[in-house]
Amino acid sequence: MPSQTKIGAPAPDFTLPTDGGGEVTLSKLRGRKVVLYFYPKDDTPGCTKEALGFRDAAADFAAAGAVIIGVSRDSAARHDKFKAKYDLPFILASDEDGKVCEAYGTWVEKSMYGRKYMGIDRATFLIDDNGVLRAEWRKVKVPGHVAAVLAAVRDL
Repeated sequence: MPSQTKIGAPAPDFTLPTDGGGEVTLSKLRGRKVVLYFYPKDDTPGCTKEALGFRDAAADFAAAGAVIIGVSRDSAARHDKFKAKYDLPFILASDEDGKVCEAYGTWVEKSMYGRKYMGIDRATFLIDDNGVLRAEWRKVKVPGHVAAVLAAVRDL
């Protein structure tokens, strides 16, 4: 399914269960900037490094008026463990059926050691306080990524 995202257009709305037994609805966050980042799996090396980067800059994102939401297909219970282990101060949303990943074009065919499989392509989306998509980063490489997103948030 092709991505439903387009810079300058409304970001696809969603409601997902979160860590701590809650839920998050994108449209209910109007009035705040949203950093929506998709990552493959809780507690794996690259995903942990990315989460720690957002954790360490969380106060800077908050000062810039942004909410951070991490999304993977892990269960909310697994998110609880990941969040507790690394003291993550932001929302982790569970997209177990993959519908939000599909809407944002992050559920893609990957290849490792010649084996093809479906998985989440690491990507980040910056949504303004009116729910409009302002920037996206695809095929994210973790080093330097959080700083680049923070700079974009501050420029918004």
